[in-house]
Amino acid sequence: MTDLSPRRPHVRLTRLALQDFRNYATLQLRLDGRHVCLYGANGSGKTNLMEAVSMLSPGRGLRGAEFTELIRRDAEGQLARSWALSADVRDGDIDRKLGLSLELDEQGKSKRTARLDGVNTAQADLAELMRIIWLTPSMDRVFVGPAGDRRRFLDRQVMAHFPSHGTFGAAYEKAMRQRNALLERGRADPAWLDALELGMASAGAAMAIHRVDAVRVMQEAILARPEGAFPKALIDLDGQFETHAANDMPLTDIEQEIVSQLRENRSRDQAAGRTSQGVHRTDLRVIHAPKGLPADQCSTGEQKALLIGLILANAQALFERDFAPSPLLLLDEAAAHLDSDRRAALYDELAALGGQAWLTGTDRSLFDAFGDRAQRFEVSEGVVREG
Repeated sequence: MTDLSPRRPHVRLTRLALQDFRNYATLQLRLDGRHVCLYGANGSGKTNLMEAVSMLSPGRGLRGAEFTELIRRDAEGQLARSWALSADVRDGDIDRKLGLSLELDEQGKSKRTARLDGVNTAQADLAELMRIIWLTPSMDRVFVGPAGDRRRFLDRQVMAHFPSHGTFGAAYEKAMRQRNALLERGRADPAWLDALELGMASAGAAMAIHRVDAVRVMQEAILARPEGAFPKALIDLDGQFETHAANDMPLTDIEQEIVSQLRENRSRDQAAGRTSQGVHRTDLRVIHAPKGLPADQCSTGEQKALLIGLILANAQALFERDFAPSPLLLLDEAAAHLDSDRRAALYDELAALGGQAWLTGTDRSLFDAFGDRAQRFEVSEGVVREG
């Protein structure tokens, strides 16, 4: 029989406060550390609460929105001048306070502020305390969509292990855009191209190593899971430089390989108007292990079960790492697409992880199988009531 008892203290939210965030003029949500179930009609603000929590991780949250898009508009459509969120976090036996805000000046320019225990800090620093993994309805077709969708899904999972992965990704993309623009003009300064390509190589090599490491521990966690409602997957990476990393090529050698390839491809990339090869082209391959089928050939229900299994395995992989805090899981509308047996299995697996998960659904009854292992909140037009 599977042991469902928590194995060590985990990071949990004990309070969430919002001011002028999305459809919330003001909100104070008191939490007791159990899982959090949010229910209510579509459009009532459940996902907005999940998005607020996701902002405590690096990047722009689970919707990928610009920070200014989060500012509340009143009934007349008038924009507030700022938004703010704060959270109390229980880290084992230690209480921490996190905050994030945005203010607009008279010219409409924005100023972003992050705070940790009352001291101004960078938003990225919050990630050292909060590792957040999410699953949203937009991810449901990740296996049948373009490679870019799977790559973004992969990199989100990797960032939970290595928060700096997002910084490397942004640096790589910026340098690549600049390189593409120089090549498009023609007669680019070779020294400038050399510098940009070196920047791409430095960031790209780190990204490849991060991806390989995260996929390795995720696969180990998948194989260690018992057979159950969420089928095991075989996962690997389709990428030249990830292959080098998997074969233990040193970081500096991978960087040199990237530089050499970029230089060799300058004429080709100039003609194509894009950078044709690199870590921005890597794909994530997923196989339904029991059936031996690629994920894109599975049924919609099987794909959803595989996706949930990957998220659970990544959470387990993070739990096993000595250097990472336990993750917070955000599962938006995940329960609605599962039958009652799979919903119960999902809640049992979340309980086994021992951390805190946030889930949304339209009906309170979707969370009946959680029993007393979760707090329930009704969400209605910017008002949240426990019960």
